[in-house]
Amino acid sequence: MSNLNQKIKLDQEDSKKPLLIAALICATILFSVIYLKISMIDMMMGLPNFILFFFQNFFPPSLENVQQYIPAVLDTIGYAVIATFLSSILALILGILISENTNKFKSIRMICRALVSVMRNIPFVIWGALLVYIFGLGGIVGVLALIFVTIGFLGKSYAESIDEISGEKLEALRANGASYFQILLHGVLPQFVPSWINWTLFSFEINVRASVVLGLVGAGGIGVLIDTNINLFNYGEALGIIIVIVSIILLTEFVTNTLRKKLI
Repeated sequence: MSNLNQKIKLDQEDSKKPLLIAALICATILFSVIYLKISMIDMMMGLPNFILFFFQNFFPPSLENVQQYIPAVLDTIGYAVIATFLSSILALILGILISENTNKFKSIRMICRALVSVMRNIPFVIWGALLVYIFGLGGIVGVLALIFVTIGFLGKSYAESIDEISGEKLEALRANGASYFQILLHGVLPQFVPSWINWTLFSFEINVRASVVLGLVGAGGIGVLIDTNINLFNYGEALGIIIVIVSIILLTEFVTNTLRKKLI
């Protein structure tokens, strides 16, 4: 009888957990709205004005100078390609040093993990703004900002994927006297390749989007054209550029998804 009562109490406690979580979420949202003094009424009343302004000023989009966007489009894609390529190599080294499967030295793992964490947690816009002050306006700023953030993202992702690799094959190689690099080449990397392809293609998609935003802080690429045209009140031209950007992003996703299906 006591076991039955205990089971009923446990079931009641489990049924209360979703309610407590929901209450906590609602309380957090309510606190955020009150603390930030956000007026939902003002937001709802301002929405029609925003829609009216957008359709009155941005439409119709202007695509008359679309040929002039091509160099900026190539710059944007080029930044993403270079950053993803270099980052994937450096992040692979860091991922190997962070993973317990490939590095038994805890101190080295902690140092590399801290480095990756710093790179990952500083937004790419802040990296771009800082690097603009150091190098001035130009493409090198965009490439470096993307490399720093992508190393942080891929380093963590690669390390987690390597950690998920089954240790049975690795232990078998060790038992047969395989060296560290033999274990790495024949045990770790073959199992890691699908995850490497998946994460690298995903980071390329992110970098294409990010390279557009970096242009707004003077790091080059097609984002510069958006900023310039909006500042000059050429809203139709700006919308035309946005349409080009959306097309690039959709095409990038299509290409990476196609490659992912064929390679994995």
